[in-house]
Amino acid sequence: MYARTATLRGDPRRVDQAIAYVRDEWLPAATDLDGCTGLSMLVGRRTGRCIVTSGWADEQAMLASAESMRPDRARLGTLLGAVPVVAQWKIAVLHRAQPTGPDAVCRLVWSARPDPSALDDDIATFRMALLPRIEELTGFCSASLLVDRVSGNTVLAVAYADREAMLVAGQRADAVREQYARAMGGRITEVTDLDLVVAHLRVPETV
Repeated sequence: MYARTATLRGDPRRVDQAIAYVRDEWLPAATDLDGCTGLSMLVGRRTGRCIVTSGWADEQAMLASAESMRPDRARLGTLLGAVPVVAQWKIAVLHRAQPTGPDAVCRLVWSARPDPSALDDDIATFRMALLPRIEELTGFCSASLLVDRVSGNTVLAVAYADREAMLVAGQRADAVREQYARAMGGRITEVTDLDLVVAHLRVPETV
């Protein structure tokens, strides 16, 4: 499974309008494309940051959709007053413990690693040693690990039932994050929390 992300940093006052566009127009159009498994959208209402992720059955389908998805990204950029930054990923791990609801939030951890050739070993370590610890966190809903095999960059997204649960997870989640950084052999470059406002990615479990 593969994913394409479009990240925008726009006007916070236009976030609700952007959500409505993705939910009502972009999502139906995307799911009509061959190999598309749907969309998700994460937002920071105070910052105006938005991340739209499309899921794809294979790399060929993702690459073939490039031109078809471009107008929707451009329209979202116009709504937010921002330029989309696009990235493509392999979905290395995805595990769901429970469905997300309307109050769900995600903590995202971006990492950069010096040796992309060791990613397979790192993914195996994550799956066997770290995922069970993440699943024990208060309010845990799902975890996904996306990797870029060319650059070695990774992003881990952990979804919680709500912001209160994420805060309760607190120090345990911080400890797991530090273990994650050591196990993946990389350097954490950013951590951020965003609201999960569209959750229709429909990617199959890999665990």
